[in-house]
Amino acid sequence: MADGNATIDMDAFWMPFTPNRRFKAQPRLVARAEGMYYYTGDGRKILDGTSGLWCVNAGHGRKKIVEAIQKQAAEMDYAPSFNLGHPLSFEIATRVAELTPPGLDRIFFTNSGSESVDTALKIALAYHRAKGNGAKTRLIGRERGYHGVGFGGISVGGIVKNRMHFGTLLTGVDHLPHTHDIERNAFTKGQPEHGAELADALERIIGLHDASTIAAVIVEPMAGSTGVLVPPKGYLERLRAICEKHEIVLIFDEVITGFGRVGKAFAAEYFGVTPDIITMAKGLSNASVPMGAVAVSRKIHDSMMENADSPIELFHGYTYSAHPLACAAALATLDIYRDEGLFERAAQMAPYWEEAVHSLKGARHVIDIRNIGLVAGIELEPRPGAPTQRALEVFERSFDRGLMVRVTGDIIAMSPPLIIEKAEIDQAVELLGQILAEVD
Repeated sequence: MADGNATIDMDAFWMPFTPNRRFKAQPRLVARAEGMYYYTGDGRKILDGTSGLWCVNAGHGRKKIVEAIQKQAAEMDYAPSFNLGHPLSFEIATRVAELTPPGLDRIFFTNSGSESVDTALKIALAYHRAKGNGAKTRLIGRERGYHGVGFGGISVGGIVKNRMHFGTLLTGVDHLPHTHDIERNAFTKGQPEHGAELADALERIIGLHDASTIAAVIVEPMAGSTGVLVPPKGYLERLRAICEKHEIVLIFDEVITGFGRVGKAFAAEYFGVTPDIITMAKGLSNASVPMGAVAVSRKIHDSMMENADSPIELFHGYTYSAHPLACAAALATLDIYRDEGLFERAAQMAPYWEEAVHSLKGARHVIDIRNIGLVAGIELEPRPGAPTQRALEVFERSFDRGLMVRVTGDIIAMSPPLIIEKAEIDQAVELLGQILAEVD
């Protein structure tokens, strides 16, 4: 086994989103992490080109976060949030609300992006019911959307393999078309020029089902897990206008784009479009302790408070909502973002990142490159009869040569920690170019 792992028994762990048989035949393990790097058991450095899994935005092993977790574990390891509270839960809610768009300042805590999505969908449904519009139950997602792996998330999501194995899923769900258009938008830097009109498909769906039946529309401002699909200019603005016109809740899934990934606290701020609900996770705690959250507009929150038919306004929650260790980690994380100006730094580094990744245009097999903020998607031509295999080989060779990238289909995605330096960008892009030249 690779990296001296021959003594590790790997049979029991059923790994997520992984070809288990392939991995366990030739495992690639990391043993520790610090700053911009993972380290294997035998000491090899692996440049983290993906922030772990889109989530370690401040880099690895941050002392301030470690110490906050240690201190909180010693002081109080757990407290429930049902009919009880602890100070950190209210403090972190206030801190998150300072970063979300004005008016989206009521925060519900979860433990993951999947839970955040299901929470947001339930809030949208409960809101319409509280207003006396109980017929508004239909949910609209988008093709090639990823909203986690709960039944709500895969129902509104648009990734075929995530949906096809699990039955009929939620009923009353429809999907917008995706915005990916290589023919017109290939190698665009930033937002594509073409595709805003695709938002008008929402009007067609409304015409089919009637607005009186539609509760919510959920989209990722930038679709990350399906290969960095950047919204066309004007697209999000059209969605916002249509939802406003028909009293449909607009949900932005910002699990990936939140906390500096595009150079602002949230993509809603970057694009200048304010939804009714924002989901988040990943960068909230720098992935040190699992944590997610849902930011809800006062309009929705206050309506549910005022129209509740029982003392409990929302029959929903989790054992680990606002877990003390997660709250401590998140507070320390937000301190780092603020004190080091990491959101601003990401915005400053974005132009250099853009030019670097687009230098791969013309590289072997590359048919498109997309970028926004500190994110890039490099789409490869599939091998005939073997989709995904070329990109998977690039991933494996990259890791073996000292670079971690993300593979989704035939797309290489990169989203490094916001602390990355220009020399490390150069290193990552140069190595990736070498590997692309070698892979058949």
